[in-house]
Amino acid sequence: MVKTTAAARTTELDPIDRLEEKVKRLVEMIAQLRAEQARTAGENARLAQELDALRARLADAENTAGELTALRDERDMIRARVAEMLEQLEAI
Repeated sequence: MVKTTAAARTTELDPIDRLEEKVKRLVEMIAQLRAEQARTAGENARLAQELDALRARLADAENTAGELTALRDERDMIRARVAEMLEQLEAI
């Protein structure tokens, strides 16, 4: 009869043991997800900083391109004026 009672207790505790195992796995999964979330948040912050730096570099490059265009236009104007002066000198 002791064996029957022990077997009955074991049978009664099986669902609790399964539930306990599921809870443990769930806790482990939550810990993994939190670690992954923290890692992802860190990576997102790093990428946001990198994006800001790249945007700043792009703005600098655009400004430089504008300055370069202005300098080329000025150079062409100076060339034209020098060519005109040379033509006037040759005419003398």
